Amino acid sequence: MIWIINSKKVKNILLLVIAAFFAALILFVQKQDTDVFTPIKQSGALSKVMTNQKQIALTFDINWGDQQLPLILKTLRAEHVKATFFISGEWAERHPNFVRALLRNGHEVESHGMRHDDYTQLNAQKVRSDIIFGNEAIYKTSGERPEMIRPPFGKLNKDTLTIASGLNQQLVLWSVNPHDETNPGYKEVVGRVLERAGKGDIIKLHASDVAKSTDRALPLIIRELENRGFTFVTVKSLISNAQSKSKLMD
Repeated sequence: MIWIINSKKVKNILLLVIAAFFAALILFVQKQDTDVFTPIKQSGALSKVMTNQKQIALTFDINWGDQQLPLILKTLRAEHVKATFFISGEWAERHPNFVRALLRNGHEVESHGMRHDDYTQLNAQKVRSDIIFGNEAIYKTSGERPEMIRPPFGKLNKDTLTIASGLNQQLVLWSVNPHDETNPGYKEVVGRVLERAGKGDIIKLHASDVAKSTDRALPLIIRELENRGFTFVTVKSLISNAQSKSKLMD
């Protein structure tokens, strides 16, 4: 049998194969961008993610207490919301079962330092030690190493930025802070959040026992923002889903 090869047809087939290959490659890369968290390799503290998507990250700080967290977890579970918890190493050591419960419920567990000391009042070596010891304490209770850290009290300086970057830790602050730890009343907490929250915002709340009304404010915050078309994601998901650069505080 004699095969007659039409060069034009062969060329067209090759072009189709190449086009299909690159289309599949593009889809693969896009999937990696949305499914995999890539830490921001810049010496800055993340406060907000610039995005056109109506997504918001709920975050909670925990340093002491075990009364408020179960109430908050109950609400998050009922509302089908995942959040990011910044916990101190000391708290993790005292409450390993809670740490594991956070992970079982699909929440992110990140570092809030070891002893909750103001980093701007410590020398560089002590800051470095606090971050390392905090990470180790969380790792021992959770089996996962933190990739992000919220400095205690949100205070940092150039040394903190340099040390965190050297330890491959992304510093995370916030863009919405209702100061729920001062206990202004749950209605005030709700109002402050709803007034300021928008696309790509990182909301800071507390799951420590110092915040007495956060559990009452939480369902109202979630439901109203969802009514406005927002969805809640973890900080890592917020970063991964963003199609533009994150806003950094240098």
